[in-house]
Amino acid sequence: MRGGVVAGHGGAAPGASEAAAAATAAAAGGVRSGREALGRVDITWCQEWDLKEPAPEEQRLPESSEVPTFKPFVLFASASRHNFQFGDQNIQMADNSFSDGVPSDALEAAKNASNAEKLTDQVMQNPQVLAALQERLDNVSHTPSSYIETLPKAVKRRINALKQLQVRCAHIEAKFYEEVHDLERKYAALYQPLFDKRREFITGDVEPTDAESEWHSENEEEEKLAGDVKNKVVIAEKEAATPEEPNPKGIPEFWFTIFRNVDMLSELVQEYDEPILKHLQDIKVKFSDPGQPMSFVLEFHFEPNDYFTNPVLTKTYKMKSEPDKADPFSFEGPEIVDCDGCAIDWKKGKNVTVKTIKKKQKHKGRGTVRTITKQVPNDSFFNFFSPLKASGDGESLDEDSEFTLASDFEIGHFFRERIVPRAVLYFTGEAIEDDDNFEEGEEGEEEELEGDEEGEDEDDADINPKKEPSQPSECKQQ
Repeated sequence: MRGGVVAGHGGAAPGASEAAAAATAAAAGGVRSGREALGRVDITWCQEWDLKEPAPEEQRLPESSEVPTFKPFVLFASASRHNFQFGDQNIQMADNSFSDGVPSDALEAAKNASNAEKLTDQVMQNPQVLAALQERLDNVSHTPSSYIETLPKAVKRRINALKQLQVRCAHIEAKFYEEVHDLERKYAALYQPLFDKRREFITGDVEPTDAESEWHSENEEEEKLAGDVKNKVVIAEKEAATPEEPNPKGIPEFWFTIFRNVDMLSELVQEYDEPILKHLQDIKVKFSDPGQPMSFVLEFHFEPNDYFTNPVLTKTYKMKSEPDKADPFSFEGPEIVDCDGCAIDWKKGKNVTVKTIKKKQKHKGRGTVRTITKQVPNDSFFNFFSPLKASGDGESLDEDSEFTLASDFEIGHFFRERIVPRAVLYFTGEAIEDDDNFEEGEEGEEEELEGDEEGEDEDDADINPKKEPSQPSECKQQ
């Protein structure tokens, strides 16, 4: 343990007994008391002598008026070994120099503490260590939690009261969303007659009137001109006795076209799914009845086909609109928590969700080989109706299963909020173009901000001509 540090600047030296007594007190009393003891001794310079014995005559100061001048020195007093630095000389004293009256275990403890302190000093002199510590302190000092920890208990008590109010707000918000769900159910009944008529136009069961099929677009004049040209072409074709243009029933492949246009859905559709989806006639959303747990059902209506006998395939999504007891502040509205599909009654040999593989097996004893057939799962959109179940009873899903379930919830929500209410716009691609334009607008804003930053850099370059110019864009991309 380092007992103390005393610096000298030249002058007369006191007796050696005073220095020895002070150093002994430093070694026995520890850092604080040792420094105080040595501080009371006015040591300015010294010669090499044994502090226990009187100084020899030849080593005493000359009795002249001239006082020798010596270089400044530092006295390090410790319990194990004492270094007296005198000018360029380093004089070490044995352990027993200051050990009179000091217990050996205290000396050993002081020695270990001294070694630890020296190691700490070496580490703290490393600039990389100091930089890392400073960075960590800066990060800690700027976190909100660290600031909260510094607040008085009375303030923390009031913050806890605010959190109680926040939880009550979350429960009120949950009630708000429950009423929103009731409103959705109410207005869904008002939308349904329009959706039913939409289905009749799509299937061709009803032909729209001229008034119903009239639509004024932004490019009405261009379309009118094109219509006039088309009428002239039609007249010319009639004069040439060409066959009439085919008039298919309804709007062929309406929903299948939507599946192809929307990336989220087209990723699920395999080539062997396409002939089945061409028989899809309508998709409906049904909300849960009043008083029942919050949920909605997607209904996929198919015309008779050669693949399965179900006229309707259903997918039910269960929802929750209440704050989590363990984390009430994470509540942001209703969320899908689970879903159920339905059994598809596939006709023989038409199930696209499985595939049959042949596998050869060799008998261990006789060595004969036989071929067996086995059904394994197959990628298909119709796996959508056989979803994974959300974990329950404390069981957890693996990462892939959690991703699959989250994607399923997202698709169900997209059908409910976007596809069903705006089907015609996804058929024509207008809704998809709107989504793309919105994303491009966000990127454009980012580019504009980057341009502003580059402009600031140019201004800085004008102010400081020594500053190196920024690299051109082609260099940055390399």
